[in-house]
Amino acid sequence: MEKNTKRYYLAAAIIGIVVIVALVAYYFFSSFSSHSTTQYVYIDDDDTADSVYCKLEPIGKHLSMSAFTTLARYWDYEQHIRTGRYAIEPSDGTFTLFRRIKNGQQTPIRLTIPESRTMDRLAGAISKKLMLDSLQIVEALQDSSFCAQLGYDTCTIACLFVPNTYDIYWNTSLQKFMERMQREHKAFWNIEREQKARNVKLTPNEVCTLASIIDEETANNGEKPMIAGMYLNRLSRQMPLQADPTVKFALKDFALRRIYQKQLAVNSPYNTYRNEGLPPGPIKVASIAGIDAVLNAVNHDYIYMCAKEDFSGTHNFASTYAEHLKNAAKYSKALNERGIK
Repeated sequence: MEKNTKRYYLAAAIIGIVVIVALVAYYFFSSFSSHSTTQYVYIDDDDTADSVYCKLEPIGKHLSMSAFTTLARYWDYEQHIRTGRYAIEPSDGTFTLFRRIKNGQQTPIRLTIPESRTMDRLAGAISKKLMLDSLQIVEALQDSSFCAQLGYDTCTIACLFVPNTYDIYWNTSLQKFMERMQREHKAFWNIEREQKARNVKLTPNEVCTLASIIDEETANNGEKPMIAGMYLNRLSRQMPLQADPTVKFALKDFALRRIYQKQLAVNSPYNTYRNEGLPPGPIKVASIAGIDAVLNAVNHDYIYMCAKEDFSGTHNFASTYAEHLKNAAKYSKALNERGIK
């Protein structure tokens, strides 16, 4: 009888232990999220443990939040908060998620550098994707000392950015972000592209500057090498580029559809009607298509171009001024017929 009693108590103890282990496992290791899709939580540098809990509550189950706060108290999470963007998968257990957040094992974002016309627009686009303040970015890009550390000035800093998509951590610092852009720039400007730049007698910065003008002339990538060839012809003959987009940039009026004589007189180093050669820097972040158009420019004898009268976004090219005047007259007539001022 005594032997049976011992067996009974032993079995009961084992069952109790199994139940306790099962409850603990369920409490700490069951799935945290109440959603069927991946969710993200963004932890800022001014977050506290309580504010992190508030960000997690709309995502987690009630019991999971209780387990998470228990783990946080045990490991003194309040003193070890790490910023970042953290993915929460539907299958993630509470303990797995807590360990990831506590250790700063964040998920990178896909950041696309846009072909921005101005540095403040670029800064705004970047700050929407990263934990960086747009004003901080603008001030840095307008700081001659900061730009000089990167090998640029405030006019050429746009050349650093290659409009591509990158995996990058949300909480990266401005310095780390710019260093990443330097590495991507170096990878983009490989031996082949540098040699092609020398072939057209331009530096990489000058290529980006010319490409930025071409990008503003047309969105038709197929035509860009033709336009590049025309501008290279003008540069080689020491003719002013006379590019309307540079006037728009000088006036900071990108909505202009028609450029008048009085606007061509704007006093700005970016006005290529008044100044010979390239402007001091790009008038936007040049596209890869624009850069490669300059590097692979079509060899022809055209030195004039005018937007086509069908408003297709492409151009009529001319080798003589007389022919150019005819093209310009057709375009002007089309503008007048549409009432475009």
